[in-house]
Parts: sequence; C-alpha cells; structure tokens
Amino acid sequence: MSIETLHTDHAPKAIGPYAQAVRANGFLFTAGQIPLDPVSMEIETGDVTAQTERVLSNLSAVLNEAGVTWSDVVKTTVFLKSMDDFVAMNTVYARVLGDARPARSTVAVAGLPRNVSVEIELVAALPAR
Repeated sequence: MSIETLHTDHAPKAIGPYAQAVRANGFLFTAGQIPLDPVSMEIETGDVTAQTERVLSNLSAVLNEAGVTWSDVVKTTVFLKSMDDFVAMNTVYARVLGDARPARSTVAVAGLPRNVSVEIELVAALPAR
C-alpha cells in the first residue's frame, strides 16, 4: 500500500505532527480543519456561520489540490462545540456542498482546538491514476 501526504498553501499548514491530508488506497483522508485563515494562521472571528465558511473553504482547497470536488466526498464528520449551532452550520454546509450528499456524522464535543465552534474532516474517493 502506498501512502502519500498532500499539502496546499491554500489551507492552513499542519500545526502539529500530522498532514493536511493523506492519499491511500484510492481515498483521500483529511485532517480535521478548524477555522484557521491559511495566510495569517489566525482563527476566523465570528459566529459558527463564519467559522463553518472558513472550514469548508479550507477543505475545498485540500480537495482541489487532490484533484477532486465535493461530489467525490464519501464521508464527513462534523464536530460542534454546541448542538445549538447545528442549524447554522448545516445551512452553510448544504450551500457549499450543493448536490453532493456524502454520509455524515455530526457530534457535539466537550472542546475543540483553540476553543473554536466547529471542526470538519472528510474522506473522498480519488480518481484512478
């Protein structure tokens, strides 16, 4: 099995011992993205709507670098600081993903890095090389 790490400057660089994404066995696995601006590496200010916009923008950049789109995504996991933010997050999520309908889990967690409101990770199917 071949494992290849992926990096784009259009998403935040990894801030620990992990990769933005990994290609393995025909799939792309992303690290969880929090609402970090890829240029300033500062947290997106604002509510969960603004933070979700940033997270999905970061994930879109990773997908683009891998040569895939949201329609290739097979699974997402959404971590929310509060389920009270579900409707706002889901509104942005639905708009950004358009007609794509990956499987999804959404869970409330006790805390997220840097006290953000949302983190999202995904798995996408890669085209045959």
